[in-house]
Amino acid sequence: MRRLNADEEALWSKVTATIRPLSRERKDPDYHPIAPSAPVKMPTAKLVRGRLPAPKAPEPARPVVRPIQHATLDGSWDRLIRSGRVEIDRVLDLHGHSLDRAWAAIDRMLEQAIGTGDRVILLVTGHERRGEPPIQRGKIRAVVNDWLAHSRHADSIAAVRGAHRRHGGGGSLYIILRRR
Repeated sequence: MRRLNADEEALWSKVTATIRPLSRERKDPDYHPIAPSAPVKMPTAKLVRGRLPAPKAPEPARPVVRPIQHATLDGSWDRLIRSGRVEIDRVLDLHGHSLDRAWAAIDRMLEQAIGTGDRVILLVTGHERRGEPPIQRGKIRAVVNDWLAHSRHADSIAAVRGAHRRHGGGGSLYIILRRR
């Protein structure tokens, strides 16, 4: 490391005179950083010939909840949905229902539709109202996707899509059931 000459030292003193510390706290004059020591080697397990370490217990399997909303359909279904030409087999209007009554009605309707072999259900929920409480509207619309994903009929549901404007638009959903 070289020493500064007289001109460089004068310039450096001008620069250091303009520097202000970032923090207003006073530095501890007794603080001395500890020099880093050599890395500590951790002991490794000694393997005995012919023996393997005991296997770890497997973690319990978590229930898999597949997202129904983004399940894939073939192109013909997507074209029918986009154009609003879907043939609806059942309609369930949930206006005026409480959350408990709505969940019971959806469960009953899915059971009946699966039993009779229906494919497309129009679920009218009303629009979800975003915002802070006390907005009381749109509770059913806000939770219906979670209900369907966790319902006992989730395996029978192929997809859930937003309805075409002629069938209610953002306040309605198509529930497409799997073919039996």
